[in-house]
Amino acid sequence: MSNAVPGVKHLIAVASGKGGVGKSTTTTNLAMALASTGARVGIVDADLYGPSQPRMLNLSGLPDTTGGKILEPMVGHGIQTMSIGFLVDEESPIIWRGPMITQALTRLVYETRWDNLDYLIVDMPPGTGDIHLTMAQKMPVSGAVIVTTPQDVALLDARKGLKMFVKVNVPVLGIIENMSTHICGKCGNEEHIFGEGGARKMAEEAGTELLGELPLDIRIRTGSDSGQPVLVTDPKGDLAAAYQAIASRIVRELEALETEKVTHGGSQIMPKIVME
Repeated sequence: MSNAVPGVKHLIAVASGKGGVGKSTTTTNLAMALASTGARVGIVDADLYGPSQPRMLNLSGLPDTTGGKILEPMVGHGIQTMSIGFLVDEESPIIWRGPMITQALTRLVYETRWDNLDYLIVDMPPGTGDIHLTMAQKMPVSGAVIVTTPQDVALLDARKGLKMFVKVNVPVLGIIENMSTHICGKCGNEEHIFGEGGARKMAEEAGTELLGELPLDIRIRTGSDSGQPVLVTDPKGDLAAAYQAIASRIVRELEALETEKVTHGGSQIMPKIVME
């Protein structure tokens, strides 16, 4: 495929439709879960207006360049990473129009020297805007993962995100329900703070997989804020196991898609966006 990303086998988009559902945290921990299997994994922080991956992977400073043009990925906890957050001050707002955002994303993806990655995970911004269309039109996305909470307002936007990928012929690998349940640290009582079963119902309606349900757990939040994800601080714990189970299901779905391609003797057709 002429638009393949050099050094990358699979490009996976992680999207939410709505902000605040833990998409970036999920991206980081999924990347580390995939890496724990021996895979070579990278992250592109495509949320250009609100980059989170530098903090979540405890990375800072300017990336090196080759020939003054090709960016060298920063590496945090074994994950090759590129983010606009490395190129601008952490507290400086990005005030760019669509064409500039598209150009920046294209450079982050294609002008970074990815080193033999099995999976490059794209941490998408909320919504269904310029970045999503650029990904769908110009990049060989192997599949998309939708992150939501059980709350109705989050599910509403998640459905829009899922339908956007379907409309532009990007396979949806499945749905992750984040903040699915909360267990009180003092009494052990389990509460479905944001509702119950929303992502499962959404997956059934869309004919896709429920990849897993993740708890609302303070260890996930503190790990993200400190740049020490739970797969680093407690790689054998229950939370790590939950992310690893989801990562295994994602790999299974990708393998099924690859088998289908071989069976039908074709490759992914890049979609054309038609305004009606």
